[in-house]
Amino acid sequence: MSNDPPSIPVDPAYNDVGTDTDSSLGDDSRASSTASIAASILEYRKLHGRTYQNFSPGFESWLPNDERQNEGLDIFHHLMYILLDNELYLAPIGDNPQRVLDVGTGTGIWAIDFADQFPSAEVIGTDLSPIQPQWVPPNCRFELDDAQLVWTYPENHFDFIHIRYLTGSIADWTALYKQAYRCLKPGGWIQHLDQSIEPQCDDGSMTAENCIWPDWIKIFIPISERLGRTYRIARHSKEWMEEAGFKDVQERLFKVPINGWSSDPKMKEIGQYYAMATEQGLEGYCLYLLIQVEKWDYAEVQVLISEARKAIRDRSIHAYVEFGGAWARKPLENE
Repeated sequence: MSNDPPSIPVDPAYNDVGTDTDSSLGDDSRASSTASIAASILEYRKLHGRTYQNFSPGFESWLPNDERQNEGLDIFHHLMYILLDNELYLAPIGDNPQRVLDVGTGTGIWAIDFADQFPSAEVIGTDLSPIQPQWVPPNCRFELDDAQLVWTYPENHFDFIHIRYLTGSIADWTALYKQAYRCLKPGGWIQHLDQSIEPQCDDGSMTAENCIWPDWIKIFIPISERLGRTYRIARHSKEWMEEAGFKDVQERLFKVPINGWSSDPKMKEIGQYYAMATEQGLEGYCLYLLIQVEKWDYAEVQVLISEARKAIRDRSIHAYVEFGGAWARKPLENE
């Protein structure tokens, strides 16, 4: 039986070219991977007016950490909450998790919401940039941490480890999952959800002649493979978790429309949020990879961004991306 998600119904009224707007949406020690904030960490790297993390000099992060990019992350958080039927997670973690780790927490919004939902839990969010708010629930805190270094947390410590939106950031996913395995309690859960950057289409409305997406895939997938930081995560988390030793590995895939072209009310709303978040983050997705890695001119990058923005707004193109991943359990000692 296939795990592929079903096709998304198309809204006939959106079979035209148009802007997808909806007013209803409205309103330097390397011995340890955890360190206190130092002045040098706040001296962010800069590229064409955008800023990038400076905590882990050996890792050239391709995503900016400035307010413009972070607003897109918060929109994605809301999108995911709707996609998961108003839940923060899929793993069957029970009603009383005590120690929770959010790897690559970004703006910290997931960790904050989780801490609010489980006030008895100790929630730690880690990231390369100190971009999280200062005012947080008393049971939530944030730490600077490079998840690709050796974790300094004790063995058998966490009940739940949550990972999301680290596409293109990890060189060895199995190694990362093994770190999580070591730090999880027996019976504890890991969950990782991410998105593919490869737009797809089920009805032939997306072609190389009418939009940038086929060329987009040809540009960015080879870059990620050359850098050794694959963008093809959504359909591989399950096998990597099994390689790391996890049991009861479950996988789920979602189709997320690139704008509000769907006739299904939930998918229409999700698509509208996806368009908002993607347009917000579009330049940040492109600048570092195309200028620093591919040596494009800034003007060339802006032309590509303009073409991508046009495709995002075109409701006659019924494109979608896959969101997906897996959750799994660390076996008990007697298993």
